[in-house]
Amino acid sequence: MSDPFIVWCSAPDRPTAERLARGMLEARLAACVTLGAPVRSFYRWRNALEEADEIPLVIKTRAELYDALEAWVRAHHPYEVPEILGVPAVRGSADYVEWITQETRTAEP
Repeated sequence: MSDPFIVWCSAPDRPTAERLARGMLEARLAACVTLGAPVRSFYRWRNALEEADEIPLVIKTRAELYDALEAWVRAHHPYEVPEILGVPAVRGSADYVEWITQETRTAEP
């Protein structure tokens, strides 16, 4: 069984979030991508306070695929610096973790 990994990302709108989710699934870099309800993000960018509506994505994958997933998101995301934050899933049901493993590709060397 592989180590499950959760990645947070955000997109500027629902169509972009759906495109990213489908692309990650088609590339088998994620077993599941959950899109959340729109949120309002407040942040500092280029010395200015900004705010924007965004769609959060919660990506379920494996730790060994993180580098490939990050590279894929960077190549397909419209933001100059997309939010890509990954954390290990410390615990999870064995059946769900096995499903993540089966639905994602083997990491390339």
